[in-house]
Amino acid sequence: MLLRSLSVLLISAVLAGCSLQAPAPLYQLDAGQPALPKATEGALVLLGPLTLADYLQRGEVLQRQLDGSLRASPDGQWAGSLSADVAQLLLRQLAGRLQTPNILLAPAGPGLNADLQVQVSISRLDSGPQMPAVLHAQWRLLDKAGQLQGSRLLQLEQAHQGSLISQVQAQSDLLRQLAEQLASAAVTALKVPAAANPASKRAAPARKTPPLPPVAPVAPAQGAVEVFRF
Repeated sequence: MLLRSLSVLLISAVLAGCSLQAPAPLYQLDAGQPALPKATEGALVLLGPLTLADYLQRGEVLQRQLDGSLRASPDGQWAGSLSADVAQLLLRQLAGRLQTPNILLAPAGPGLNADLQVQVSISRLDSGPQMPAVLHAQWRLLDKAGQLQGSRLLQLEQAHQGSLISQVQAQSDLLRQLAEQLASAAVTALKVPAAANPASKRAAPARKTPPLPPVAPVAPAQGAVEVFRF
């Protein structure tokens, strides 16, 4: 009986300790404070497909170790889908930098003919207590006709102070740098010169040759044939 009572007390103490343990904090990427577009019209931009590496498709905040391995942090988790968080950060940044409210996330509805499509693939986004934040990504820009207007592979690094919150902030900074590059390339792609459009290459109208003035006849010499000068 005494043994059973001690067992019950021990289990109760363990459960009480578990209930007092603070839950792990949740983290979100920081999109910053981009200036939201004031205009009601603008270029129609489609963001996506946006893909993240398989190892980023999880709730844990992964920590890069000195030997290159990854470990889930016991001190926090992502507050929802990291992929959706990245998409919202890039969308808000692009909308502000391009000053267009017409920016949508793929997949879009049928029949949508965007002025520009921005495709992004992220193969690495992580950091560690003693490792900098690193972003490896590739982006492509396609015009209305599906023609490639630009692409780039990039590798970015950002130092931090070591804490998990500073690591998340550093990763957010890297994604904002990515958005800055995307916006700069998108501005160039959306300003394709009119000469690139075949319809603008119309032949100039032929100049009308003014009529020649009438040629005055020369008075013929007496006894000669009448002659005209041309």
